[in-house]
Amino acid sequence: MTIVRPGASTEYDEYGVEVPGPAEEIPVLGCGVAPRDGNAASGNEQTQARDTVITGLTLYAPAGTDLRPTDKVRVADVLYEVDGQAGAFKSPFTGSGGPVVAALERVTG
Repeated sequence: MTIVRPGASTEYDEYGVEVPGPAEEIPVLGCGVAPRDGNAASGNEQTQARDTVITGLTLYAPAGTDLRPTDKVRVADVLYEVDGQAGAFKSPFTGSGGPVVAALERVTG
């Protein structure tokens, strides 16, 4: 998995809006992904007599991974947007860090 992060702005467009610089690619090892459907169901089950459609992935990245809502993520040569804020969790029993979990939506168009 590779995080594709917008580069720091170095200029402004004709409307005075910052233009991001070249993207930075950050490889992250040890990630897992699972299909994510539009109903937030746990699998490809039938809901209300209709098939569930896979709309993206759930990403499980190692504890401490810096994943931002403005990042894109490349998984198996397919580019995804981070959908919302990634979650980082700690075990209430041991205090050890768990994975960073994020919803990914496929980039189209």
